[in-house]
Amino acid sequence: MALTAPTRTSPARARKDADGMAVASFVLGLIGTLLFNAVFGPCAIVLGTLALARETGRRGRALLGIGLGVVDVVLLIVLVTLDQSVFWQFGG
Repeated sequence: MALTAPTRTSPARARKDADGMAVASFVLGLIGTLLFNAVFGPCAIVLGTLALARETGRRGRALLGIGLGVVDVVLLIVLVTLDQSVFWQFGG
């Protein structure tokens, strides 16, 4: 039985992963303003925070993702408070 040492990801790979997290955070935050804000908002906040912690090159997108995630959560709170619903309702 051969034991191998754990492998480490290269810095370029780690940065690429962090860049992907930043973009995913932005996209989830953007989609969350219209659909499933209870799920996509917190996911956008977590992914954006992880991307910033891993020193992404797309810092602006990570910050936008966090901001949109916060907007999603606030929107959810407003909808629940005013309508007792978590869905957008257009019309009568």
